[in-house]
Amino acid sequence: MLELRNVVKTYGKNVRAVDDISLELPAGVVGLIGHNGAGKTTLMQMIATISRPTSGQIMFDGVDIVKQPDAMRKRLGFLPQDFGVYPNLSALEFMQYFAALKGVRDPARIKHLLELVNLHDHAHKQAAGFSGGMRRRLGIAQALLNDPDVLIVDEPTAGLDPEERLRFRHLLSEIGFRKLVIISTHIVSDIENMAGRLVIMNQGRLVGSDTPDNFVQRARPQVWSATVTPQEYETLRAQVQVLQAQRNEHGITLRIAHPSSPHADARPAEPSLEEALMAQRYAVRDHAGLAP
Repeated sequence: MLELRNVVKTYGKNVRAVDDISLELPAGVVGLIGHNGAGKTTLMQMIATISRPTSGQIMFDGVDIVKQPDAMRKRLGFLPQDFGVYPNLSALEFMQYFAALKGVRDPARIKHLLELVNLHDHAHKQAAGFSGGMRRRLGIAQALLNDPDVLIVDEPTAGLDPEERLRFRHLLSEIGFRKLVIISTHIVSDIENMAGRLVIMNQGRLVGSDTPDNFVQRARPQVWSATVTPQEYETLRAQVQVLQAQRNEHGITLRIAHPSSPHADARPAEPSLEEALMAQRYAVRDHAGLAP
């Protein structure tokens, strides 16, 4: 169990990158959602003990990891968004180097992980010649070296092709059966079929934490579909939150987030998870005065 208690991270005098977040995260896959600058990376860095909170506690299995960071580090796997490799090392040498740093002495573990991320045929090739997707896969493999109890990945599928993305989502989902996996992403499809909980951040604040099904359920009364004329569309877009707009032979078909029917021809629509999260974000912004 990971527990955050009133965690604050302040830069300078008045900038709160993380603003008084309290949260409990049991084992499973957690999707961390928020726009650029929402505080996701700062929060993950504190959980990974790369930086310290200005105030508050981060507890892991009853231990304050702010005071005892090694209690987390030996049980952690971390893949940052900007993951660099040593270009003069082969994939195998790279893995052997990180295995030595993490105290992993099983060559079979390295071989297994290279096969898992589909790099076994490139094990003896220098990383300098790897594509961005291949480097990302190598980063995934090193994060799993010590069989971590907590795995943190920032934008995990950046640079991966569709087949690799599916393989990686399946891998993270399996790890989440037994352990805590925290995934920060802008791509809702990366987490909608595997995350048991979603955590939504805006301007450093926690604005939502729940299951995907509950987010969708709450959004049902707020998502509408309507086909309007171009003139009506111009009026509506200034008054309501348009989630989607598609021109067709009948006019412009809209998906709209609004607490009540926004148009005479509007009908309730079944929201996708992405639409539910957008509706949540708009509702929080409008009621709390948060920036878009």
